[in-house]
Amino acid sequence: MVSIARKNLFQDLPRFIVAQAGIMFAVGLVSIQTGLLNGFTRSSSLLIDNVNADLWLASEDIRHLDFTLPIPYQRLKQARAVAGVDRAEALITQGSVWRHGSDGVSTSDAIAPIRVIGFDLNGTLFRPKPLVEGSLESLTNPYTLAIDRVDLKSLEVKGIGDTAEIGEYKAKVVGLTAGIRSIVSSPYVFTSLSNANAYLTSPIVPPKVNPSAPRQLQDDDRITYVLIRAKPGEDLARLKQRLEAEVPDIKALTQAELVTLTQNYWRTSTGVGFILGLGAGVGVIVGIVVVGQILYSSVTDHIKEFGTLKAMGSSDWFIYRIILEQALWMALLGYLPGMGLVLLMGSWTQKAQAIQILVGPMTAGGVLVLTVVMCCGAAIFAIQKVTRLDPAIVFKS
Repeated sequence: MVSIARKNLFQDLPRFIVAQAGIMFAVGLVSIQTGLLNGFTRSSSLLIDNVNADLWLASEDIRHLDFTLPIPYQRLKQARAVAGVDRAEALITQGSVWRHGSDGVSTSDAIAPIRVIGFDLNGTLFRPKPLVEGSLESLTNPYTLAIDRVDLKSLEVKGIGDTAEIGEYKAKVVGLTAGIRSIVSSPYVFTSLSNANAYLTSPIVPPKVNPSAPRQLQDDDRITYVLIRAKPGEDLARLKQRLEAEVPDIKALTQAELVTLTQNYWRTSTGVGFILGLGAGVGVIVGIVVVGQILYSSVTDHIKEFGTLKAMGSSDWFIYRIILEQALWMALLGYLPGMGLVLLMGSWTQKAQAIQILVGPMTAGGVLVLTVVMCCGAAIFAIQKVTRLDPAIVFKS
C-alpha cells in the first residue's frame, strides 16, 4: 500500500509540485492570518507588560487601555491613604501630535500621531523595557523623551540627540527602546510625568525659544491611571473594594483584567477578528480545491490500476487507504515548508515593523490538524469516484 501511494503521488512531479504549492499557500495564509490576529491582540496590551503593579485605577468609563477618560492627579494621594496599599504611582497615556519639521518650521506633511507615556522616574512600577540606547536618568532633563527604534523612520528621527516638537516645546530624543510597538496605537513616546503634562497641556504653536522647566503636577492636573502595588499578603479582591469605596469615581482593575478588557475589545468589538478569520477561511477553501483536484486527477489517471485491484478482490477500504495516505503525505509535505516560510516571515516583520505574527505551539499544532483534515476532506472527492468504479473497466480498451 505504501509503495502504491507514493508511486501515484510522485509519478507526475510537476503536478505534485503544484499541489504542494497550493497546500503551502493554504498553510501560510491560515497561519499568517491566525498569527496576525494573535499578534494584533497581544500587541494591544503590550504596554501593560512593562508595568509591575497589582492594580490599575482608572476612570469608571474605561473601555480599554487607550480609550478612557482622565482622572485628577489628586486620586494618587487618595489611593496612597487606603489601607493595604504599599505603593502608588501615576501614569499618563494620551495621544498628541509630533512635529518633525526642520529648524522649527513645520509643514502640513511634517506631523505624526503619537501617544505620550508619562511615568514616575523615581518609581518602580513602570519602566519602558528594553531600553537599548540611552538611559532613563536622561529623562530627568526638561523636554526629553525616549521612543522605539522601529518608529525612527515614521517620526523622521535619526537617533539619540535629534529633536522634534510637541505642542509649544522642543522634544529631544535621549533614549531608544526595542519592541514596545503596538499595532493598534500610535508610536509611544516615553517621558517624565512633568514633561508629559507640559506637552499635553500646551497649545500646538511654534516652540518657545527658552522654555522654563516643566512644573510638578498639581492636584487638579490630569493623569490616566494610578498604579497600585499591594502590601505583601494583602487580598486583592478586598483591596479593590476598598479603593473603589474610598477613591471617588474610579474603577480598580487587576493586570489580568485590564489585559482581557483591552484584548477582547480589539478582538470582538472591531472588524479585525472577522477580517483575519475570513482570510484564514479563504486559505482553507483554496487548499481543499487544489488538493481535491490533484487527488481526483490522480485517481482518474490510475483508474485501471484501481479497477485491477478491485478485480483481484481488494476491498474498497484498502483502496481508500491508498488515497488517504496520498492525502496525508501531501498534508505533511505541504505543511512543513509552509510553516517554515511563515516563521521566517514573522521574524522579518518583527524586526522591520515590530508587527508580530504570533505562531505558538498551539497555533502551529492547530494548523497541522487543520491541514490534515483539509487534505483528507479533499480526498473524499477522489474516493467517491473509486466507490462507483466497475472492476470490468480493466477489460475495456
